[in-house]
Amino acid sequence: MKIPVQINEDSAEPLYRQVENQLRSLIIGGTLQEGTLLPSIREFAADLKCSVITIRRVYQDLENEGWLRTRQGTGTFVMKVEQGQLTQMSEENVRKILKEAIQKSTALGWDQQQLQQLFAELIEQHFTT
Repeated sequence: MKIPVQINEDSAEPLYRQVENQLRSLIIGGTLQEGTLLPSIREFAADLKCSVITIRRVYQDLENEGWLRTRQGTGTFVMKVEQGQLTQMSEENVRKILKEAIQKSTALGWDQQQLQQLFAELIEQHFTT
């Protein structure tokens, strides 16, 4: 299975964190459902052109958080995630994205009023088209 994860080599965020966040988002969003078999560490590393150590760390971190389960000789699978946990994680992801957008915008000189106006316009456009 090809996992839709992309690495941005120009990002200040470490590769393992980029992959980890994207996998978590795919699980939260339902793209990767309970029981989905993930590629082997070697396959996934080859697909992303990164180190096996990077993917091993991603899988271990997500397993420690309860998102994945590795069965010896069988592979790594997506675990069942409760709806409350999905809702909480979804909100946390949206908050993180919005905080990053605010930080980048203020670094470019935008003030609160400009951001609120632009955000309102974007919401209006999104929900009316």
